[in-house]
Amino acid sequence: MTLYVLSLIGVAVFAISGALAAGHKQLDLFGVLVIATVTAIGGGTVRDVLLDRTPIFWIADPNQLIVIAISALLTVVYVRWRKPPGASLLVADAFGLALFAISGAQVAEAEQLHWLLVIVMGTITGIAGGLLRDVLCNEVPLLLQQTDLYATAAIIGVVAYLACQALGMDRTAAALIGMTMVAGLRVAAIFWGLRLPVFHIPPKEK
Repeated sequence: MTLYVLSLIGVAVFAISGALAAGHKQLDLFGVLVIATVTAIGGGTVRDVLLDRTPIFWIADPNQLIVIAISALLTVVYVRWRKPPGASLLVADAFGLALFAISGAQVAEAEQLHWLLVIVMGTITGIAGGLLRDVLCNEVPLLLQQTDLYATAAIIGVVAYLACQALGMDRTAAALIGMTMVAGLRVAAIFWGLRLPVFHIPPKEK
């Protein structure tokens, strides 16, 4: 699976999650397109800025914006005729997280970064778009909520992707395993409450 294909699928899925989030806030069509676009390009834009990659991916390839617009509009049409399941936003976000975390890691690999920075860039690419979406929708970002795995799922998936390659596995197969790991952990967190322990300091007794 090529990096370009991963990027297109990733922006489509994140655009869907952005459109659904906008729908929950009852925004108009322009608002839907804005939230969908920010969600879809946010992570990759932050990554490219940090890596000083120019032009930024969606400026270099305006097809990304076309995919975002089509995905958002199709989501609006679908929701008008059929109510989406309650967890649809979270599930769409989970798959967007998986796709962008691995594609972000592959971009960092192409820049020949240290493996630790590959993990960091993959994670940033995966989480930044959703973070911006939640902030614009006036919601506590999923990243900062004390329930369920989020960034941790991206980190584990990217580590799995790198480990598979280190063991001699084909890059495409390693990417599929990494994405499956991210999406699987995130979906498990959504439906079964998989989470990290919470650090809690009890208040001082008076």
